[in-house]
Amino acid sequence: MPDPMAYLKEQLRKDQKLLDTIKVHLPALDQLVEMLEYDYEDRMYRFYYQSFKVYDLQSFTTQALDVLQQIAHAIDRPLSPWFTEITAQGLGVHFVMEHNQHWLVHTRPIVEAFLGSVSKVEMAMFTPPVRRHSG
Repeated sequence: MPDPMAYLKEQLRKDQKLLDTIKVHLPALDQLVEMLEYDYEDRMYRFYYQSFKVYDLQSFTTQALDVLQQIAHAIDRPLSPWFTEITAQGLGVHFVMEHNQHWLVHTRPIVEAFLGSVSKVEMAMFTPPVRRHSG
């Protein structure tokens, strides 16, 4: 039977490594949160009103994915396979007029990847969700 204290010490070591790594990446994470404070509501609005500007969500997703991959690499853990699959489906999508005929087919993966990235950044920051102000 494994030693419970040895297991606990190893878990604490891993947790400390994660916290230290997040601290190193804190400026990039802060920048992402700042982007959210200005763009979140507008871009989500664009999705529901069929504006091509919803495609701009991919910029945040790409930047968030980059930072999250750096953190995961530093602690020698992969990102969630589902998260990786979802973000892959929501990136590299370029607007063409024909997308308007099947808007949800083309844009929902972008929004899903964006929202997944938002939640991961918020979790990494150990903060409550970014305040979305109205008006």
